[in-house]
Amino acid sequence: MLPIIQRISAANTIDDYIELPFLLRQKSRLRVTTQAGTEAGLFLDRGIILRGGDLLQSTDGLVLQIIAAQEPVYDVVADTPQALMCAAYHLGNRHVPLQVGNGWLRLEQDHVLKEMLVGLGMKITERNAPFEPEAGAY
Repeated sequence: MLPIIQRISAANTIDDYIELPFLLRQKSRLRVTTQAGTEAGLFLDRGIILRGGDLLQSTDGLVLQIIAAQEPVYDVVADTPQALMCAAYHLGNRHVPLQVGNGWLRLEQDHVLKEMLVGLGMKITERNAPFEPEAGAY
């Protein structure tokens, strides 16, 4: 198994790719398979959240790039900025991981949250897309 031990800021070449959904990009210890089929293990510092495009390095110097996997999400829009902020408030009050865009919100699919958002007047699109929620403000 290829040990992957650190995140790096830049590289001249990328040797392989690892595609992961958000749930797995939060783990610092994880067994993965690269796109080339190599079995690898993440041994990263705790507390790291990997983002699409992040670069990792193995013990033997290979550089691997993270790809944010397509996953089931809701894209949420509203008729007014105030209505969208209200939806963001209610989702935040429930500690829902949330990706914030210019005039839209994205969250993992959950039928209870969908009903709440529809009740608040939001327009919801179900799709498969990369999910990159906001990092904590800590």
